[in-house]
Amino acid sequence: MSIENEKKYRLTREQKSRVLRRLEEVKAAPEGKEFEVNTLYAGGSLDRRTEALRLRRVGDRAVLTYKRRLDSASAIKQHLEEETVVEDALTMERILMQLGYKPALVYEKRRATWRMAGAEVVLDELPFGLFLEIEGDEQAIKEAEGLLELSDVEAELSTYPELAERFGERRGELIEARFQMRLPDA
Repeated sequence: MSIENEKKYRLTREQKSRVLRRLEEVKAAPEGKEFEVNTLYAGGSLDRRTEALRLRRVGDRAVLTYKRRLDSASAIKQHLEEETVVEDALTMERILMQLGYKPALVYEKRRATWRMAGAEVVLDELPFGLFLEIEGDEQAIKEAEGLLELSDVEAELSTYPELAERFGERRGELIEARFQMRLPDA
């Protein structure tokens, strides 16, 4: 099991523009853009306060992830994390449901990724806001923070699932945070 270290910031549009300028100025290496649909499952022995079981779809690819949050008073959050690429997302979804897990939360995300200073830097747009995440070891996160001049940007301590639950729309037992809510099938 690997440990993920990351720090997240909530951005204004002006701060996002400034970060994009700084990424260019420090010659961060762009790694691409993608659109994600993240489905989190409930059931089994999962403790939704500290654990997550997520099926992330990006185009034709899918990744199944298990995360468990570690206690930390720092804005740099740590998670135990296991991930595997899934060849067939629909079959994986059916397997999870047969095992007693059911979709509890869905959120969409537009993500752009860069590499710099030994860290991964992502700009995320979700239906409920703009965010920056820096992932790496603690020193790399601090170095990237300095290079991006983030001293006046506030850290966001809530996870995307917590924010999606707060700002998403409830549809029965499912909460969704989508860019355009889809109408029910007729």
